[in-house]
Amino acid sequence: MTARSESGIHCFTVRHDGVTLPVSRGGRGRPLVLCPGLNCTQADLYELVSLLRRDHDVVTFDLRGHGLASAAERYSFDAFLGDLVAVMAQLDLPSAPVLVGYSLGADLAVHYAAGCPGTIAGLVLIDGANPLPEPFLTDTDLAEFRAMAEAEAARHVSLTAEDIFGLGIEMDVVRGEILDRYRQIDLPVHVIMSSAIAGDSPEGRAPRHNRLWRAGVERLIREQPHISADWIDADHGLVFTHAPDVAEIIRSRLAPC
Repeated sequence: MTARSESGIHCFTVRHDGVTLPVSRGGRGRPLVLCPGLNCTQADLYELVSLLRRDHDVVTFDLRGHGLASAAERYSFDAFLGDLVAVMAQLDLPSAPVLVGYSLGADLAVHYAAGCPGTIAGLVLIDGANPLPEPFLTDTDLAEFRAMAEAEAARHVSLTAEDIFGLGIEMDVVRGEILDRYRQIDLPVHVIMSSAIAGDSPEGRAPRHNRLWRAGVERLIREQPHISADWIDADHGLVFTHAPDVAEIIRSRLAPC
């Protein structure tokens, strides 16, 4: 099913693996596909998407269990990666797009690029796909993280607190191994990272998580010196609180792609 709104946004659905994924495309210019992250929808990214559509043909979508997408029997990194692969396979774009991913979406973008060579022109990774030198979540973090998962689950129709908690644990494993995926990518890659992913509190888990986040990016640049990075003075919500800054960095960094 396809439809075009009065604003010129083309909306359609992709069906695969028992789920229905809503896709939106609009704007003009160079093709760009934006992949949201965990607990994030294309509606949440409205400001960033609107800014990018001024000079890009932007495609975005909802992952299973998010936004207007249908619920699923399983929620895992591989299942979400399958959603991205299915959407990309249905796009009829005039040229290879730049793939932009936020948070979990950045990790999905790296895995997609490594597994589907020749299909995209470059990567922009926003506050994700970080090759952390050690797990983000330790035993002392689990109780707080579970509480956060319960709070996030209240925003969802489909994902439970256990789904979100399990995905958080899985992401530590994915990011511990993601350097191997970067080594398989021969594309321009740029990362946009928050300077304080866990907030600016001098107490609790924030200082360690912020140091670990920066250490992961430094590790990535040492390993892959062709990858460039920009830092935004913000927490993990940078795509919402600093959308104009993120959009401007994306525009300025896309020329080599």
